[in-house]
Amino acid sequence: MEALFYIIIFIMGITFGSFYTLAVYRVPKGEDITHTHSYCPNCKHKLNIFDLIPVFSYIFLGGKCRYCKQKIRPRYLILETISGLFFVAIAYLMGLSIYNLEITKIVEYIFFVLYFTFVILMAGIDKEKRNINKPVLMYGIIISIMYIVYLYIIEKTSIYRYVIYLILFILLLIIDSITLKKHAENNYTYSILMVIIIMTIFTGEFVTISSIITTLLIIAIYLSAKKIKDIKNKKTIQQYNNNTKIGLYLAITNIIYFIYVLIYYKYI
Repeated sequence: MEALFYIIIFIMGITFGSFYTLAVYRVPKGEDITHTHSYCPNCKHKLNIFDLIPVFSYIFLGGKCRYCKQKIRPRYLILETISGLFFVAIAYLMGLSIYNLEITKIVEYIFFVLYFTFVILMAGIDKEKRNINKPVLMYGIIISIMYIVYLYIIEKTSIYRYVIYLILFILLLIIDSITLKKHAENNYTYSILMVIIIMTIFTGEFVTISSIITTLLIIAIYLSAKKIKDIKNKKTIQQYNNNTKIGLYLAITNIIYFIYVLIYYKYI
């Protein structure tokens, strides 16, 4: 029964993973992600149910579209598999099992699924466009507020530090709106700061600070390597700075540290 429970969780995870790949592709284009039928990005042919089975369709089709034979990017398989494994890992590390289905644990699990959805969409779009998508960011802020309300009402957590986060949200949104009006473009820095606040609310200060430090180290190493290359191709370091996908690195390190902390509290 326990194995069947985690198999169901895995199936749920890869199904969400399939949605993530669709949303990462469509959200930046402003396309509908709920009512428009799935289609091949290359030939635009509508996909049938056998083309849309997460993970398995990719394997059975040999990583190619059934209709135009165009190769499907491996990210679909990778993201769906990672999503399924993450769903199982979090359920296991949180102590969620068929024999321990407490309401509070289920609600906590749902919140972290919602948070993982935010992180994946934010990181996926940032990887492709180097942009923190505003609707995705607003989704992250909304679930953060819902989580704060849950912690205060159900778990009786002190509200004071969360009030500070809410004030910071408001200030950053105001500053970002002013910047948008003046320059007619989204400010990447303010968006990243809001992402950091959302991460702090869900994964705590230690995990978030560790994520920031690791991300800065990764960026420093990346820019140092590019600077050496710069001598040969005469590109400026500013060009590399403008292409550094901070949201992506933050997402990866945040999830890794979050899982590490869960493992630590479960086994140590």
